[in-house]
Amino acid sequence: MSEICTICGLPKELCVCENIAKEAQQIKISAIKKKFGKKYTLIEGIDEKQIDLRDTCKKLKAKLACGGTAKKGNIELQGDHKHKVKEILTNMGFPQETISVQ
Repeated sequence: MSEICTICGLPKELCVCENIAKEAQQIKISAIKKKFGKKYTLIEGIDEKQIDLRDTCKKLKAKLACGGTAKKGNIELQGDHKHKVKEILTNMGFPQETISVQ
């Protein structure tokens, strides 16, 4: 017998909680400079209680071939990848209207 989702009550295979959570996010993507003038891409606004932030970070790092981390509810990627990140997030299921690039 399959596991039941504790939030929606559907089997794990049919669970739509994460898809619904993706539509409710307001994501901001910006480039920042850190130590020694290195550029980082900062992704804010993803609720880590509803969406697995580490898994999202891992997928972004693999697609962009860069380093990064997920901490304090934000994702930091090494390098300036603002526009590529928006495209990848829309392919992952986040609505394009909820993602703003600054």
